[in-house]
Amino acid sequence: MAKPPRFRAIRKPFASRVDNGKGYDVVIRTLLTTLALAVGIAAATAQDQRGRGPGGPALTLTTPDFVDGGEIPARFTQADPSPISPRLQWTNVPANTVTFVLILHDPDVALQRKLEDALHWIILNIPGTARGLPNGVPINTQLPDGSVQLKNRRGWIGYMGPGAPAAGPSHHYTFELFALDQKLDLGPEATRDDVLKAIDGHILGKAVLIGRFHL
Repeated sequence: MAKPPRFRAIRKPFASRVDNGKGYDVVIRTLLTTLALAVGIAAATAQDQRGRGPGGPALTLTTPDFVDGGEIPARFTQADPSPISPRLQWTNVPANTVTFVLILHDPDVALQRKLEDALHWIILNIPGTARGLPNGVPINTQLPDGSVQLKNRRGWIGYMGPGAPAAGPSHHYTFELFALDQKLDLGPEATRDDVLKAIDGHILGKAVLIGRFHL
């Protein structure tokens, strides 16, 4: 039985299939446009990274009196009849810091079944040039450097030492230091809520130090 004849497809030259080279022009223009966009994006990204620079170390709060997360010595607590504040030091201060705010609170309590915890100490308008506080900050509303101490939970001015009851676990007394871009227009009658509202939007950096204690 005779085999059916085989037909060979006749292919047109590529140039004629892309309309005499016009298709090449479209492809090349598309490639060049894509390449230009990629180069522009890469250059913009590199310039943005150069403008921001590498991130520096964060604001750090420490004390020579106890390690972060460690036990607070008795002389800084209500185990002592006249407790004093611990020495505090901070480093890696953000550029353009005008003042600092320091808050010491006990987050392990819920006063009156509410979200409020126990405020032990609050100082505002610490000068931006300061790099620490000494042991035993005086219990005065106005300090010589212009800092202002507010009332703690018991209505006293200045530092109130930790005093978690002996029957329970250690509480985590938390020192929070805020670097601000402005001086706060608040007086000694201001509350913690007033301070938190005033610093919102002006925080350049924050550092935390925690000490544990119970009687």
